[in-house]
Amino acid sequence: MQQRIMFVGMDVHQKSIDITTAEQGHDGKVAHFGCIGGDLQSLDTAVDKLMESGAELRLVYEAGPCGYVIYRHLRERGLHCTVVSPASVPKRPADRVKTDRRDARTLAVQHRAGALRALYVPEPEDEAIRDLVRGREDAVHNRRRARQRLNSFMLRHGRRYSGKKKWSLAHRRWVAAQSFAHAAQRVTLEEYVGAIEEAEQRVERLSGQIQALVVPWRLKPYVDALQALRGVSWVVAVTVVAEVGDLGRFQPRRLMAFLGLVPSEYSSGERRRQGAITKTGNAHVRRVLGEAAWAYVHQPAISACVLKRQEELPKEIRDIAWKAQLRLCTRFNHLSAQRKQRNKIVTAIARELVGFMWAIARCVAQGSNQTKEAQRRTTTPPDTIVLRRRPRPQSRNRACKVAA
Repeated sequence: MQQRIMFVGMDVHQKSIDITTAEQGHDGKVAHFGCIGGDLQSLDTAVDKLMESGAELRLVYEAGPCGYVIYRHLRERGLHCTVVSPASVPKRPADRVKTDRRDARTLAVQHRAGALRALYVPEPEDEAIRDLVRGREDAVHNRRRARQRLNSFMLRHGRRYSGKKKWSLAHRRWVAAQSFAHAAQRVTLEEYVGAIEEAEQRVERLSGQIQALVVPWRLKPYVDALQALRGVSWVVAVTVVAEVGDLGRFQPRRLMAFLGLVPSEYSSGERRRQGAITKTGNAHVRRVLGEAAWAYVHQPAISACVLKRQEELPKEIRDIAWKAQLRLCTRFNHLSAQRKQRNKIVTAIARELVGFMWAIARCVAQGSNQTKEAQRRTTTPPDTIVLRRRPRPQSRNRACKVAA
């Protein structure tokens, strides 16, 4: 007899979890179980009570600030749990009332109907690298804000730097040579400079930790291969791999849509209207891709830095990187000749750059699969067993003839 299935929708918050159950079948009973605490102990108590009914539980909740702790905890217990994106949950336009209880009911009913698509949950090691990369990004943001505060302070007092580039060695010497008559302003200047130095040291420390911890990472071959592309430094490569994971699990167009780099569209009948990019995906990856796309404003060439990154890579990956240069540099010049806005050009280049990244990731995956297959063949004993037969006994007369 087939086991009964119960779909459980959970609206997860920091201090509470609202639970609603939906029985199997189109007309299955939908009931509100209750609101429990946000800790794992309260969740285990509620799950144990639901399992007393004898039904197989299918739990679902929306991804949010609480992370994947609940997902991994329920998986360790052997339960079926799904994490979905809040943006992908169907909502009725006429529904103007939003409560935790209604959200849990919507999750349970939509999960029973099969209308929810599960998110990719990264491995704990991948999530740890991602947290470190985001920590470095926050440190870079703090460094930028600290520099901006010092620039604003100098501008308020009429101190303008006449050089070409700020925060170069010449600019730092100019800042060190500044002096003020009032002691309070001198203290302010020293504090701003100290905050900048501290922020720069934090960025350097985090950068060194990332480079050291990426070495034993299982996704390091993807990081090394993506650096074959022009403009894709180790920071860009690590950010893309840490945020997206295995790029090969997407199709190229779906990967572009996942990162929010495709144009929005509102079409009806004979009317078609496209707008700005959707920006529905990962903002961290979208930002670094925009920075990498600026490298294709120049003519195709392989610099010494790129050549050094390509030394130990297969020829197939190097060919894809060179093909990307020819394509994207020509595309950048063509769109510039049409007097397109620079930000739009960079976005278009970043979108196509994602396709070349996907192609390189696919080559890395195929190479790793071939390596594993070769190792399996060398370590696995052969299936066929060769039997050594004993020589047939010869008659005495035939033995004498042979000897003669």
